[in-house]
Amino acid sequence: MTPAAGAAPAREDESGLTQPPRAPGPCAGAWRRRDPQALQAPLALLALIALPACDPFNTGFDAVERAALYRNAAVAAGPAPAGRIKVMTWNVKYAGARLRFFWECNGTRTLMSAAEVNANLDALAERIRRYDPDLVLLQEVDTGRSKRAAYVDQVEGLLRRTGLGWAAYASQWKADYVPSDGIGPVDSGNAVLSRWPISAATRHALALKTESSALERYFYLHRNALEVRVAVPELGELALVNVHAEAFSNDGTKRKHLERFKAILDGLSAAGLRVIAGGDLNAIPPGSPLRERFPEDEGCTDGRFEPDQYLGEESWLDALYAAYQPEVTPAAFAADPGPWFTFVGDEHFPLNRKLDHLFTNGQWVPGTAQALQDQGTLPEGQSPAWLLSDHVPVVAEYEVTP
Repeated sequence: MTPAAGAAPAREDESGLTQPPRAPGPCAGAWRRRDPQALQAPLALLALIALPACDPFNTGFDAVERAALYRNAAVAAGPAPAGRIKVMTWNVKYAGARLRFFWECNGTRTLMSAAEVNANLDALAERIRRYDPDLVLLQEVDTGRSKRAAYVDQVEGLLRRTGLGWAAYASQWKADYVPSDGIGPVDSGNAVLSRWPISAATRHALALKTESSALERYFYLHRNALEVRVAVPELGELALVNVHAEAFSNDGTKRKHLERFKAILDGLSAAGLRVIAGGDLNAIPPGSPLRERFPEDEGCTDGRFEPDQYLGEESWLDALYAAYQPEVTPAAFAADPGPWFTFVGDEHFPLNRKLDHLFTNGQWVPGTAQALQDQGTLPEGQSPAWLLSDHVPVVAEYEVTP
């Protein structure tokens, strides 16, 4: 990795993976790590945040900025694709598997141990390798700056474990310290893993929620669309866009994210680029049998839990469906939705909605798209995808044309 001008130099660990540098916040000296109790005072926090150009906890982003790049030096670039490129998208829940965190229904956990994180990364990587994708779009991955992940860099860990050679990362939740619930330092976001060299990676900021207080908004997720350019042998430059849209908002933020996602795809398509895009859109296709009151939510008595509901959102993907080829058409999904479900909040219930999607301005090879639900019997020692996260992967093969 070549660091940006003026940035701290990248570091290379013993595995040969290049790590991104860390930039200090503009008001890094405005608070004291050694006195976290003082940070519990909302008025004091607001006073700091309100200072002109002050970002005391380093939570902010530019509208457009370069994403961090990783390189697995132990792996060479793959050969030219033989007629197709295997693509996967997966929200991996920060390698938390089915641990129940405090913002989930009846959840209590805030932090994981390094042993838990590494065991879950092993299982996630095994499932990814079993499909053997060329390109992987990941959501909810933590870096080595996150206390909740025991400071284990999950981008590096998955890149090394999957045997892929290049990765790009864009944070969507970053803070030197979150003074709530023991969260502490955090850095979590979207990543792309690639079999071929990544020539450029850009973080596009998405709209912030407006319905929360200034203090909540300061520490809340700053979502993004991660645009990555991949140099594919004998094909040229391929553009990837990975997004994790807002899940909870009543102010139209999710719709803004979906519209911005499409606008980025439109710009890349207008420039003549081949585009593959997707991620956790937190949006259901038309024809979804359930839109609210999901079975796993009925027994939740935790006042902090916010159940999902999608009423009035049934048409929000229509513009994407009209302009790009989805991995499953709305008609095919409506005819038999069950095999395409990708999410359930509680592993004791069956998958019951589709939130994860793939799109292209090219074509998917017919019959190659599926949600890897792993409902059958697996070989001993292998875990089904629905136990490794609250989402399962979506895969499809992109058709390489001249």
